[in-house]
Amino acid sequence: MSERLLMVVAGLLALVLAGAALFWNPEMPERLIPKAPVAAGGDFSLQSAAGPLALQDYRGKLVLVYFGYTYCPDICPTSLAATAGGLSLLTPEELAKVAMIFISVDPKRDTPARLKEYAEFFHPAIVGATGTPEAIAEIARRYGVFYAEQKVETAGGGYVVDHSSDTFVVGPDGRLVAKIAHETPPGQVAIAIRKYLNQP
Repeated sequence: MSERLLMVVAGLLALVLAGAALFWNPEMPERLIPKAPVAAGGDFSLQSAAGPLALQDYRGKLVLVYFGYTYCPDICPTSLAATAGGLSLLTPEELAKVAMIFISVDPKRDTPARLKEYAEFFHPAIVGATGTPEAIAEIARRYGVFYAEQKVETAGGGYVVDHSSDTFVVGPDGRLVAKIAHETPPGQVAIAIRKYLNQP
């Protein structure tokens, strides 16, 4: 077969394939794509330095909920400082309608007294809370929070806790309404708070 004839056959074959691609539209079987689990949130009861603390005690207020720990080297201080900065931008009237709960994911080391001192260092509106490891794990699961201990090379066999870093926004009715991402600047934190304060 001559080279010229081969080129003609190849060209015709390309045209046939192109036409088939344009007009052949087989029905593909439906493929279910798994959806990411949606955090349900919900009420919880923990312990603070002032005594028992329950989310339902804050009904009528907008509540920010953050999961972290006092020995956190970087993520928690950054998040809490930004949120505290946002709280400081609110008017006294707005601030009176807002609370923040800092839930420890390190109940072995974070006592209620230590949490109080740590949380109030950032802002007086922030309350530290802890509980049993089982209680913390159950609340974290409902809020879609991940955390896990990681060993570090120290003489005392220490550890750090890797954890999610979003701040959860719970509406005055106790319903989880939004998340504020880690490293959101204070001005944007204040805007987010005002947005949900002003919702009917």
